[in-house]
Amino acid sequence: MLIGLLFILNFISVLAQQKAKSASPIGVFDSGTGGLTVLEAMLTLDAFNNKTGKPGADGKPDFQSEFFQYLADQANMPYGNYAAENKTILLQEHVIKNMDFLIKKQYDVPAVSNTSNKEGVKMLVLACNTATAYALNEVKEFSKQQDENIPVVGVINAGVKAALAYQQSHPKGTIGVFATAGTVASDGYPKTIRAMAKQLQMPEPSIVSQGGFGLADAIDRDYSFFSENANGYRNDYKGPSLKNKQYTIDTTLLSIYNFNKSSNKLLCEFDDKGNCLDIQLNDPENYVRYHLVSLLEKMKQEHYTIPLNTLILGCTHYPFMRDTIRHVLNELYDLKFGGQYLYRSVLAPTVELIDPSVETAKEAYIEMRKLNLINTEEKRKNNFFITVPNNNLKEAKLQDDGWFTYEYKYGRTAGLQKKYVNFVPFDQKNISTATYDRIKAALPNVYQQIILSKK
Repeated sequence: MLIGLLFILNFISVLAQQKAKSASPIGVFDSGTGGLTVLEAMLTLDAFNNKTGKPGADGKPDFQSEFFQYLADQANMPYGNYAAENKTILLQEHVIKNMDFLIKKQYDVPAVSNTSNKEGVKMLVLACNTATAYALNEVKEFSKQQDENIPVVGVINAGVKAALAYQQSHPKGTIGVFATAGTVASDGYPKTIRAMAKQLQMPEPSIVSQGGFGLADAIDRDYSFFSENANGYRNDYKGPSLKNKQYTIDTTLLSIYNFNKSSNKLLCEFDDKGNCLDIQLNDPENYVRYHLVSLLEKMKQEHYTIPLNTLILGCTHYPFMRDTIRHVLNELYDLKFGGQYLYRSVLAPTVELIDPSVETAKEAYIEMRKLNLINTEEKRKNNFFITVPNNNLKEAKLQDDGWFTYEYKYGRTAGLQKKYVNFVPFDQKNISTATYDRIKAALPNVYQQIILSKK
């Protein structure tokens, strides 16, 4: 009798804990604001029947009963450069600290030197390709060590599934991986593409990768790669240039890049005779132009025989530039030199742009249903957090705009476990007006939720 009663009480307790966990927010994380594209996909996804969980739209958003907690690690971004600086262990530390923040139920409020309550998340969505490439296993292991084993969903597998699905339904083409330099260096996408293609019994895929050095940085207004107020050549610029040995702007390709030169979007260092000694990119569109031309030039030089027909936007920032990417690819397809089409041997007339965001949203929903994590309680408002430099850390080196200098950011040593950043809510002090405008135009549902979170 007593054993039976204890069993019933324990069962009721387990149900209550499960219900409380299901009523927690979903955590979405990225190195900056690019991961908001994944959140937009989650807010608008209608790929399943909400009652049965089976595939098939029912006219209702799949995550309609859920609410979210978003974190942008803006202070430590861009993540794509850590690999080039041999600091991937430091990158993993940043990611784990961010996961710890999302899981915890309170955080430090630096302005008033106390703590504020927040909710711990029930699921982690790594809406960052570089974080997924270098730290997915570490995050999963970290989650297992917590009191509650929180499921973790990464973004790379989702993008590969969509790319291979396109390949299966169209004539074979080369799959392009356009991602941060760090994600490309990890070889995460090509390995996953080949492994998944083998599982699907598909022919050996043709793959080409291009590290979009500086593009995510420019989109997020990182001072080392973009300055809205620049009116001339900058000595602290880190992006592609004539003098950058790894990412060199080829002067023989200047007419092909077709850079936008208006409003200081292209900066030059002039000699006393007015000759341009160096060139700096100062606009996301020009970064797109530089990298897409570089990608096609690589395919020609390496004698690819299968044209590019699929391009994975392997950085969550890149969908912001989807229209620009499509426009530039069309422009390059029609480009003639000496009466001959320059890139049609390596470029298909139509290139499918793969945004992993929707597939990531689908995977998150399937995982949530499988683990019985659907929220049945009252839905609460979404919260948006961002990291900013910890000004109380005296060693920190800051730029004029208040963010870490490039040298300090990538010069830090792993294993010291210092508190480099503070976690604060989104506001006009840490998110630029231009970024808010971009979010408003491209991600209307996310923008609305950001506004509501402030009320």
